Order: sequence, then C-alpha cells, then structure tokens
Amino acid sequence: MRIEDHLRQSAGQFGSKTALIAGETRLSYGELDRLSDNLAASLIAHGIKPGDRVLIIAENCAEAVVGFFAAWKAGAVPCPLHASIKQDKLRVIVESTAPFAMLAQARFCGVVDAALGGTDCAPLKISFGGTSNKIADGWLAYEALTKHGGETGLPLQASSETLALLIHTSGSTGMPKGVMHSHASLLAACNSIIDYLDNSADDVVLSVLPISFGYGITQIATMVMVGGTVVLEKSFAFPRKTLARLVETRATGFPIVPAMAALIAGMQDLQPAFLPDLRYMTSAAAAMPPSVTERIRGLLPETRLFLMYGQTECIRATYLPPEEADKRPLSVGRAIPGTQAHVIDEAGNIVPPGVTGELVVEGPHVMAGYWQDDMAGAEKVSVIDGGRRLLTGDLFRTDEDGFLYFVSRRDDIIKTRGEKVSPQEVERVLYALPGIREAAVAGVDDPVFGQLIRAYVALEPSAALSEKEILRHCAALLEDYMVPKSVEFRDALPKTSTGKIRLTAEPSALDIKDNAA
Repeated sequence: MRIEDHLRQSAGQFGSKTALIAGETRLSYGELDRLSDNLAASLIAHGIKPGDRVLIIAENCAEAVVGFFAAWKAGAVPCPLHASIKQDKLRVIVESTAPFAMLAQARFCGVVDAALGGTDCAPLKISFGGTSNKIADGWLAYEALTKHGGETGLPLQASSETLALLIHTSGSTGMPKGVMHSHASLLAACNSIIDYLDNSADDVVLSVLPISFGYGITQIATMVMVGGTVVLEKSFAFPRKTLARLVETRATGFPIVPAMAALIAGMQDLQPAFLPDLRYMTSAAAAMPPSVTERIRGLLPETRLFLMYGQTECIRATYLPPEEADKRPLSVGRAIPGTQAHVIDEAGNIVPPGVTGELVVEGPHVMAGYWQDDMAGAEKVSVIDGGRRLLTGDLFRTDEDGFLYFVSRRDDIIKTRGEKVSPQEVERVLYALPGIREAAVAGVDDPVFGQLIRAYVALEPSAALSEKEILRHCAALLEDYMVPKSVEFRDALPKTSTGKIRLTAEPSALDIKDNAA
C-alpha cells in the first residue's frame, strides 16, 4: 500500500467521521478524500507527472494536508518547508528540486516570488488563505482547483518504493539537505509508531508540531492510517490556549518537545489529572530533564509518557516504555518495533554496555538517501537484508539491559526548540553584516529549549554594533528558531593552529567584552 491508499480506505470505512480539525475548519474523511482527489486531478490536468515535486510552504492548516494527499494521489512528491523560510534558502531548494508546483499560504507568496526571481524555474503556483478574493499575479486559487474533479478517475499509483517525501534539514555544511523517504519507509515508521502507542480509530491527536518535519507529519499519517482524528494548531505560542484546546477536543494524544513540557511543568496552578481524556504524550527532538518528566507525570498520572529519539533520516528510532521511566529516567529506550539499534565503535563492532559509540539504526524505516547527493547518502546509509542501515552520527551508550542513552552529537549541529540548526548557516548571516570581523555560533544548554543559540563576534575597530542591531539583522534573514538569543563581544575569537576559529581552542584567549559595545 501507499500512503494515499490509507486515506481512501479510511474514507470508505469512516466517511462522515471527522478526520481533521484545523482552526475553524473541520474535514470528514469523505471531504478530505474528495478535496485531495480534486486537487490531484487539477495537478494532472496541468501536466504534473509521477515523481514531480510539490513544495508546500504553510503553517499547520487543512489546505496543506489536502496538498500532501493530492500530491501523493498524482504520483508526485510533497516537499514541506518551514513557514518562516527565507527567500535565499528557498531559492536554493527550488533550484535543487525544480518543483512542478508550489502550494503556499497567501502571506508567503511574496517570499516565493522573490525566491523564484533569477532562477530558471517557473512552477505552477497555488495560493490559499488570503484575506480577500484577490489572487496575486501569476498565482492560481486553491479553492478553484479543489472545487471540481477531473472527467476521469485518478490513475492508481502502484509502487510503495517510489519517493513519498523530501524533508529538508540542515547538514553539517549548513546547506539544506533533502532527506528522501519512500512510501514504504514512511509507512514502516508509522506502523511501528502505531504499534507501540496502540493507536486506534478512537484516538484524537492534537499537534502543534510543524508539518515541515517528520515528527509533525507522522501525526497526520498515523491518524489517517487508523481512522482517528488529528487536530492541528499553529504553534505553542499560547500554552494555556493549547491546554484548553486539548480539553475542548477531548484529545487522547499530545506529541510535544521538551521545551513544551518545561513550560507546562512550570505552571504552578495546574491541578493533577487536568486532562482527563489524554491517554498518552510523546516527547522527541531533545532530551527531557528528569525533573520535568517527574512534574509532568505528577500532573497527569493516568497519561502514558513516551520518551523517544529519532532523526529525519529514519523518522523515529527508539522509544522508552512509560513503565521504565522511573527506573531509567535518562534513557531513550530501545529500537522501535520491527527495527534494530546498536552502538558501535569506529571499527563497526558492537560495544559493551557502558561504552560510548555511534548509534546505528537498521530497518525498513531508514531513508533512501539525500536528494541529489549520492556521496553524502552513501556515507550514512547502506542496504541490508530487511531494509537499510543508518549511521546516525550521534554518540550513545547502553546499560546492562540494552536500553539506550544519548551522550552527545558527533558534529556541531545545535538542536533548539525541536529543530536542528547549523552554526555555519548562522555564521554566514553574521558575516554579511558590515562591521563584523569574526563570528562563531554555539549552543548553550538550556533547561527549557534544550539549547539556546549564542553568537560570538569580534568587530572591526571602527564598528559600533550593538547586540540589538546584530539580532535584528539575523531575524531579517533567518527562520525564527535560528536567530541567536544572545551575543558576546570579544576582541578576537580563539583559533586552532591552522587558523580556524574554534571556541574551545584556547579558553584563555576569550577576552569577553560587555554586550553594549
């Protein structure tokens, strides 16, 4: 089966049942199936071919979900992008993926048009969510394309091994890397998740996770696969409103990241069992402090809390059964069902318990590789019996019972607010500001966000930049989660013997200056 086949199946079984709630929009399974059929037919009428890419730039909303399933039904490949993406990064992705179509909220049409400027790409541009009936020049209205279907039925897509998703993540070079998942690998991950969460048609999952990365996408896919309901919220910017929404929708599942858990744990007026319908919570993207885990479990004693670890390259890798949380509060558990996970040394041998090594994940859920980067893909992934083998690049250890513990990252990627940030990408933006002579970026441990981004700069002698000016510059050119939270001024940044800037090279040479410089 392919992903869209599950929607057709659930539409046949649960036609009038609510599949999706997003803001004021409610779609039944029958409506979601019909709208995505119509949009798929419109895409085919405009000439889309199997394997073509469809870039989706949107906040969590119903139209984006319809766009996912429409692309799949047309045999195309949805490529979801973070709603706050800037035009320079978008241009790189456009030039790499050469999309047939771009589906965007009206508020992002300007960013799309700016990114397309100077490229050879002329995709079909589809807009939705405007405040008036006016459509930007060169754009088609989503509402018109989903209103009517084609004269004939949609061609059935047979192969589950074809590409299903391109999810972009920043690699160690800072350039966007397109992680390729087939229908088979995505469904393998989702089936495993359904297994250990015991999902069913009775579940209502409320998600604030962006649909631009795997953790958010799987909430939609798993609910469609079992006939449940997914409630999409745009963000966790107003935590109490989200908690009220959980009560209102009688949500049974709530996927979070540790930063969200810390905010909830800090609310001193919450009463135990204040979410009586919540059957489970999941947490991924970073380690959750044991004190936060303890507080959450005290507030929600009947809610099962699953602590997990994953990467975009395999969607999900491990989970800790809730009953193990007291005994192993720092563990991320064992491999998800149907897969394997090992800790190996540099020679590729499995290490004994307590010894640190690299985590290797094996199974049918591992990515096919990186888009247009066979060399990088070959360094990470190899084909084995029953799937693929992924070198995660993260350092782990196991205990005597085989439970896994995250130690550190082998590279310097910063993980903040559930997102991965490349220091090099932020540094390039810093260097673009006149007056900055040297720049470096590092993650600073934070109990709420996992890590906060801190910039270290040395100014030109004549420059008089303030922290506020530097942060404003970064905010104009970077996604919000990539913007540094603080700036430290130094006379010079420490360097290695080869002249490379490295913050840990020579601690005595840091010479921290006042931020008001």
